[in-house]
Amino acid sequence: MRVAIAHDYLNQYGGAERVLEAIMEIFPKAPVYTLLYDEARTLGRFQKYDIRPSFLNRFEAARNHHRRFIPVFPLVQELTRLDDDFDLVISSSAGFAKGIRCGKARHISYCHTPLRYAWEPDYLNGYSGFGNPLMKILAKPALSALRWWDFNAARNVDVFLANSGFIADRIKNYYKRDALVLHPPVDTKKFYYNPKSYQLKAKSYFLMAGRFLHYKRFDLGIAAFNHLNLPLKIVGAGPEFVNLQKIAKSPLIEFVPFVDSTAKLRDLYNNASALIFPQVEDFGLAAAEAQACGTPVIAYRGGGAREIVQEGKTGIFFDRQTPEAIIEAVLKFSKFSFRRAGISKTALRFSKDNFKKKLMAIIIKTLQLQ
Repeated sequence: MRVAIAHDYLNQYGGAERVLEAIMEIFPKAPVYTLLYDEARTLGRFQKYDIRPSFLNRFEAARNHHRRFIPVFPLVQELTRLDDDFDLVISSSAGFAKGIRCGKARHISYCHTPLRYAWEPDYLNGYSGFGNPLMKILAKPALSALRWWDFNAARNVDVFLANSGFIADRIKNYYKRDALVLHPPVDTKKFYYNPKSYQLKAKSYFLMAGRFLHYKRFDLGIAAFNHLNLPLKIVGAGPEFVNLQKIAKSPLIEFVPFVDSTAKLRDLYNNASALIFPQVEDFGLAAAEAQACGTPVIAYRGGGAREIVQEGKTGIFFDRQTPEAIIEAVLKFSKFSFRRAGISKTALRFSKDNFKKKLMAIIIKTLQLQ
């Protein structure tokens, strides 16, 4: 079976790239077509694979500031034509990769989310200039064209896989397509509960982790812990870093540089009292990883978190995205007693082995229907 893989861009390392890694482990010889590739920013995780970036990768500005090139991404993606060289194409896409031209190959698209820029214009508010009402008016025709392209690109997909029921509903709403739900993989051989690691409560802390992007709502957690007088560690990196530093007033709030060591991240999860998760995520891989390490999650009741957190068993929810709601939830959390070993066991349903088995079953069924 001749297989090709497509991914939006490889100039960062996050949840989507971890899913891509799991797919590539199944098909290690498959070429990976992507708009952009930066080996350093992806921590060298893909250097042993056959990565084939588009011509845009020649330009440093495109690699460093890819959002400025969004208007041309659809055209560049359309120019990637695989003709009849492959039997199967698997795209890992939150935007453009599903638009790859597959020839006669069957196309399975693992959808992390429909293209946010097209369908959720408010998503752009966190980026410089897009909060301006005039900019929104000027951008409206471009976003409309992007939405039209994205809808038509979705028609070229044979089978959609959604990373959560939340995203399956969006695929149905935006693309008028059904999708099978396949939760992203957690590497439970790397993220696991270590009973010797968890420290005494007096020494512990709360944790937030991820890329510093506006929609992740780190600002809400910081505002809450400015008042709680409790330790909060914030792990990650991203464009919001300077802004987040400015609003962190409590001396108990600590920023931890991006952790590229799985062992260090595992220890941070294991030693935390709980993960604070105030955002609406497509799935929420950080929450699933935390639970694999036995760490309960205090989450906003929205998005993929509702498919990860079991209230009272593996964490608790709050119902408003406000600092006050987080404060109330943290105080409520202190009255619960969680079995960390039990939390870790519930996360096994997200294991990488389960992901690979389910994906292969879907691939076999898809090819048999040709």
